[in-house]
Amino acid sequence: MGKKLVMAAALMLAAGAAGVTGLRAQTVVADKIVAVVGGSAILYSDIDAMGQKILQDRREKGYTLDRDPKIEALEALMLQKLLYNQALIDSIKVNTNDIDSQADAAVQQMVKERGSIAALEAFYHKPVYAIKEDIIQQMTESRYADQEQDEIRSKVRITPGEVEKFYKRIPKDSLPLVPEQFSYAQITKFPPSTAEAKQRVKERLLELRERILAGDKFDLLARMYSVDGSAIRGGEMDPTPMEGFVKPFADAMVKLKPGQVSEVVETEFGFHLIQMIGKDGNLYHVRHILMRPIFTDQELAATTNLLDSVATLIRSGKMTFAEAALKFSDDAYSKLNGGVVSNHDMLDLYNAYDAGLTTTLFLKEDLPKEDYMALRDLKPGEISKAFQAHDLRGNVMAKIVKLLKIIPAHTATLEDDYLKIQDAALEAKKNEEFNKWLKKKIDSMYIRIEPEFKTADFQNKAWLK
Repeated sequence: MGKKLVMAAALMLAAGAAGVTGLRAQTVVADKIVAVVGGSAILYSDIDAMGQKILQDRREKGYTLDRDPKIEALEALMLQKLLYNQALIDSIKVNTNDIDSQADAAVQQMVKERGSIAALEAFYHKPVYAIKEDIIQQMTESRYADQEQDEIRSKVRITPGEVEKFYKRIPKDSLPLVPEQFSYAQITKFPPSTAEAKQRVKERLLELRERILAGDKFDLLARMYSVDGSAIRGGEMDPTPMEGFVKPFADAMVKLKPGQVSEVVETEFGFHLIQMIGKDGNLYHVRHILMRPIFTDQELAATTNLLDSVATLIRSGKMTFAEAALKFSDDAYSKLNGGVVSNHDMLDLYNAYDAGLTTTLFLKEDLPKEDYMALRDLKPGEISKAFQAHDLRGNVMAKIVKLLKIIPAHTATLEDDYLKIQDAALEAKKNEEFNKWLKKKIDSMYIRIEPEFKTADFQNKAWLK
């Protein structure tokens, strides 16, 4: 319950800031304080705005509310305010660097809808800078609230015994439905001319570095040339502890002073130029340009031709798939296991490896797109033609895959779908522990609700203390 409410508040007050503010403007005359949580007040216009947005969203989805939308909105806002105040008490760290630009974008959209700044100000009965300040506050509170809740829930752990108890007591019709799953093997091969391609991208980055040192803007070049998701922000990354960067990146980064640009740095993700923005304690704020080797058509064709030859050997019976994987595959995770694909590489990428989380079964939506496009045309036991693909770090390669089996959609069982049951059990425990924590905080934090809402049908009765 708690997670749904705070996410609803974040959605209505942060992502939908423009719409919420618009609704508030219509009720400005009758505005008053409805509730106070900690040091934060909730206005009638706040709950009216969110209530109307909830009602609109539910209608668009084709179903009606079983609760008064204003009461649902008030409870969500009280939860958000409580979490926000507790986050301040707990000195929670939250990155808010992008909120100003998001608020600018929201205001620009509002100006576009109203036709002019003057029309916007007249509609909201306040200057445009005050409208922006409201949006910034809403977004900031939402972000702190979400982070506080994540901190609480992330500390919850579950044992195998608890998973088994959960499975035994949950009604069978409430068990997760597991969609169709695929099990497959692969042989991967990187282009043999990787060294030449790496040299080409290094030279390109050195050219960009010279342009930056000569006066070109780093962020502009990042937008133009970087292949990282941060390119849209001029290469700017969120402030991150040193441990959050791969070692070669971190080693180069720590030597930089604000404004300085690194030499070309190679990591498992590609090649980088790094510019230091600033440092706050152990948080490093940098921007970077990421480029990866680009291969010619001839270089790529050489790799796919090789794997097509390997597939022919396997189909003719001269070599098993497992033998070919051991001999030819560049994938360190699967080549020693007969080529069978697991999620081991993804767990390693996010520093989350745990033998208990490893699986060799994949949902359609969890498969790399290139892999699924090849597997969907195969029958169990068949081998695909060679095709171009990318690893989790974006590096290009060639691949052949063998479909091992397809498991039809079914209701999860403890024996076959332990991880699914574990996830459901952990989520249930997180909700239970969060609700216990919430009750204690409601009891200890100052909360005042106006008498007209004292009989409200809150899901959590603890609010009416």
